[in-house]
Amino acid sequence: MLKEYRICMPLTTEEYRIGQLYMISKHSCEQSGEGEGVEVVRNEPDTHPQHGPGQLTEKRIYLSSKLPSWVKVFVPRFFYVTEKAWNFYPFTITEYSVSFFPKFSIRIETRFENNNGSNDNVFGDTPTPADDVCFLDILTDPILERHYNESEDLSRWRSNKTNRGPLEKGWRDNHSPIMCSYKRVKCSFEVYGFQTRTEDFLHKIIKDILLVGHRQAVAWVDEWHGLSLEEVREYEKAMQEKTNNKVKSNQNNSDPQGDTRPVISRSISVTDERSLRRMGVTTVNISSTSASSLPHSPVRLNSTPSTSNNIESRKS
Repeated sequence: MLKEYRICMPLTTEEYRIGQLYMISKHSCEQSGEGEGVEVVRNEPDTHPQHGPGQLTEKRIYLSSKLPSWVKVFVPRFFYVTEKAWNFYPFTITEYSVSFFPKFSIRIETRFENNNGSNDNVFGDTPTPADDVCFLDILTDPILERHYNESEDLSRWRSNKTNRGPLEKGWRDNHSPIMCSYKRVKCSFEVYGFQTRTEDFLHKIIKDILLVGHRQAVAWVDEWHGLSLEEVREYEKAMQEKTNNKVKSNQNNSDPQGDTRPVISRSISVTDERSLRRMGVTTVNISSTSASSLPHSPVRLNSTPSTSNNIESRKS
């Protein structure tokens, strides 16, 4: 299922290049703890044949407490998905996947432009059908109560450094500067009987994440505005080290005796429903796999929603 989201901000694309890196780093650190959150595996230069030099980042997003109880029987205590992001600003690609569940994937292509979302063929190939285009308003669209923070309420926000804010209804039609984050999102969950419902659910999570992330990038502008790319990369590096330490420290301090789950002897697939029926589960299938063929815990899952508290850091 493919949708295109357009999220405007009272910034320029040059400003947001810094704000995006700052916001993702800070938010990832805030959301990490108790053995869960975002661990950065690699962050290195990369080159795209069309878009030129950029950055490749690979992250592990730990989700074990968010999984249904019946799934926890078959996965390690510290379960994670992998996010791979290619940043060739103003164009980025982000992918999420799970190695033991190949029928699930999310791919997000993003392009940033200095306009109010008026480009109907921003990706330069096939325009997204109008029914599949969704404008998100960082001022008026509702967010989950647990994500609300008065300091991030853009109807009350005021930037001392840029002299911008607060935003008012209809701001997208007359604000200067203004930019748009165009995101083409494809969610895939190829499980018969659950595909449409699950893909709709994934898009709902992604919409929530996009709203929160873009609101924070604007609300935190006085924290990052004026930083150079080199300075924000240093901040990113420092926050990644702090975030990784938070995740690993909590995992190492966990009591292995407290984990009563059985030894992993099977992996989840989507080819045989009989085993799950015997357990009273019909949404996912299980295929036999020897324990020796599985990687040692924590299992490596190859690749921002995942749940809203954990994919949020891959926004924008």
